[in-house]
Amino acid sequence: MNRIKKIYCRVFQFAFRAALPFLPYRQPEIFASVRELESLFQKKKVKSVLLITDQQLRKAGVTKNLEALLEKAGIHCAVYDETRPNPTVHNVEAARELYIKEKCEALIAFGGGSSMDCAKAVGARIVYPKRSLNQLKGLLKVLKKTPLLVAIPTTAGTGSEVTVTAVITDSEKKHKYTMNNFTFIPDYAVLDPEVTYTLPPSLTATTGMDALTHAVEAYIGRSTTRETRKLAKEALKLIFENIETAYKDGKNKKAREKMLWAAYVAGVAFSKSYVGYIHAVAHSLGGQYNIPHGLANSVLMPVVLEDYGECVYKKLYELGQAAGVVSKKDSYKSGAEKFIAAIWELNRKMNIPKTFPEIKEEDIKKMAKHADKEANPLYPVPKLMNAKELEKFYYMVAEWDK
Repeated sequence: MNRIKKIYCRVFQFAFRAALPFLPYRQPEIFASVRELESLFQKKKVKSVLLITDQQLRKAGVTKNLEALLEKAGIHCAVYDETRPNPTVHNVEAARELYIKEKCEALIAFGGGSSMDCAKAVGARIVYPKRSLNQLKGLLKVLKKTPLLVAIPTTAGTGSEVTVTAVITDSEKKHKYTMNNFTFIPDYAVLDPEVTYTLPPSLTATTGMDALTHAVEAYIGRSTTRETRKLAKEALKLIFENIETAYKDGKNKKAREKMLWAAYVAGVAFSKSYVGYIHAVAHSLGGQYNIPHGLANSVLMPVVLEDYGECVYKKLYELGQAAGVVSKKDSYKSGAEKFIAAIWELNRKMNIPKTFPEIKEEDIKKMAKHADKEANPLYPVPKLMNAKELEKFYYMVAEWDK
């Protein structure tokens, strides 16, 4: 990256960090069970809601108890269950039409980050009916209050139940873009471990590693605060202590509770301190090949951390201590190496691959440009890279390059 662009990125990031104490961050009110929603909607005088979820969850009967509860309470529940793993513009528009048709007054996002991203974008289109999603992408484009939103995470990973972000895929252009708005923070979050019991081991692994990525990138970036560093360490410690148990025993209530909380606090941390190139590259892979976001982050995390090198040694050493894999006697360099090795080992134990067979060499330049555009200047990464420099990461995780 040339010097002028580097200066621009760092000045932008410094200004954003300086403004952090004055920005309207908030956290949703937390419920411990979906059963608490009946009294919430009665209190808010909500008579009709739109439940946004996916077919897999609905067919598995995971939403059944919630739908029955709402019906018993006399609350009409329209259901949009076509959400894709990387929600598309079509998903958002179809769900919006159903919201209007059924005269809904609130949104419930039930599922992983995809359902929550879709619901947030639906809320944006409800309050900006004359603007397309393309016009609403980017930073602080949705200033109007969106409909009441309840987020019920069935994965412990994205942290979307507390974040300002929605990520939407333009299927025609094969491109993911982010929408970042304080109005996107859900009003309520239901952290109920029972709804995570049916999550299969593979998704438990990749969504859990997604939460770990949030904690790591929130910690190693250059816009951290005492609060976000503390939260990132808390999340990281909980993940290292519980992810393998949740992976092996999906109905272990304690492990599921801890993973839900880890994802939540990591979400708070990265909402304020932002993420980095791991996410930017992962989003481009999701847009181009529909690779699930958690999987992309899981594979990329140790690769990108190794490439950062010396500029992250001290912070990775500190995270390694929080994870319990690094000793105070270790040097910063050896501690960082031990921490990255521990991430590789977690991936191995949970059968997360090292490469993506989908990657085609002719797509790399385009994906790297998307990653560059997303990350720079917004993400306060420890080491700045341009599109050309980001290309190496696609080669590193391409199956044909091994």
